[in-house]
Amino acid sequence: YSTYIDGIINTIREDKKIHTIYTQTLTRTGRLSSIEPNLQNIPMRSEYGRLIRKAFLPEENSIIMSSDYSQIELRVFAHLSGVSELINAFNDGIDIHTKTAMDIFNVPDEGVTKNMRRQAKAVNFGILYGISSFGLSEDLGIDIKDAKKFIDNYLETFPGIQEFMDNLKSDAYKNGYVKTLMNRKRVVEELKSKNYMIRSSGERMALNTPIQGTAADILKKAMVEIYDEFNKRGLKSKMLIQVHDELVFNVLKCELDEVSDIVKNIMENTFTLQVPLKVDIEVGNNWYEAK
Repeated sequence: YSTYIDGIINTIREDKKIHTIYTQTLTRTGRLSSIEPNLQNIPMRSEYGRLIRKAFLPEENSIIMSSDYSQIELRVFAHLSGVSELINAFNDGIDIHTKTAMDIFNVPDEGVTKNMRRQAKAVNFGILYGISSFGLSEDLGIDIKDAKKFIDNYLETFPGIQEFMDNLKSDAYKNGYVKTLMNRKRVVEELKSKNYMIRSSGERMALNTPIQGTAADILKKAMVEIYDEFNKRGLKSKMLIQVHDELVFNVLKCELDEVSDIVKNIMENTFTLQVPLKVDIEVGNNWYEAK
């Protein structure tokens, strides 16, 4: 109530709108972050919290359109690691978590249970952030030994991933920095620390930054191109906000087909990876309906 209702009401300006501020250089991975108010942390997970999104309305004769990259960090990871099983799964349009579960548990597609897919999903995303067996055991509510076995099994199943992660870490120690695919550098001072915990967090940054940072670069490039294309065509629809892998637009109803085509085409083709970039588009009479 205090953060998302009172807090947001207090930021409404004279024009009856909220104008967040985007900081371009605050996050070390390169993502934009939002302040005063933070519109990137409007609740999404709980149904009750999500209802707050009903308060975000389009202008007259318009609707809200949300365009969201599907699993962009995993796609970047597949490209950077060069692991053929991951690349082929994305190229063949196979659900990546089901594919991982099939390989780890050595079962056919129809043998993958919901729980197997959930565990595979936790490892797929966990690997991106250098998750520990303790972290995975917490996420899945399983024993630390079982979590370690799970991670070991995953890395044995996809041997290229361990090699990719080892190379990233050794390059980071040697150079003192890591880079995104678009060559944006992030210096990782933590790797010089004598403290093991700080050094470990530096290693996780070295693993995650090229992936999350590249995803952020791709989205920013798409934003610039979409803005330019709207202007070139004299469209009245507007890009409103960016929330991590999602862009939200106010779209005039008469421009909807043209705008959704532009956004989908630019977001999916702004950067070429070894796997396709995929965008999901939803529309609604408010932000809640569009997501």
